Amino acid sequence: MFLGTHTPRLDQKGRLFLPAKYRDELSGGLVITKGQEHCLYVFPTAEFSRITDALRSAPVTAKAVRDYSRVLFASASDESCDKQGRVTIPPKLRAYAGLDRDCVVIGANTRLEIWDATAWSEYEAEQEQAFSQLSEEVLPGVL
Repeated sequence: MFLGTHTPRLDQKGRLFLPAKYRDELSGGLVITKGQEHCLYVFPTAEFSRITDALRSAPVTAKAVRDYSRVLFASASDESCDKQGRVTIPPKLRAYAGLDRDCVVIGANTRLEIWDATAWSEYEAEQEQAFSQLSEEVLPGVL
């Protein structure tokens, strides 16, 4: 499970230090792909395989499945951390997420998300207003 918020910076080569607390879980490899709201999703390879299996069983006749699968897999990049714990973000994914220098890496349960720091700040401010009301819709009877 990935938790927390971290603020690493991209270097000039497009590399990002992943927080040390996540490195063991990502040591077997990771997949970076486009996420919603112009962030990037980072999945451990095993979790991405689980998602792949789920999409494999979805009906290819459903347009939404085809559309989602195309974007998800076409933008996906197999990566690994170097010895210093850095991962290289491919240029097309950096452009999609608007990543330049200041980034935010958030834990999002089974994945990490990488955001441009300004975009995350705006998103978080916007969403915090509705957070307390969402629990009734997202987790009825749980919280």
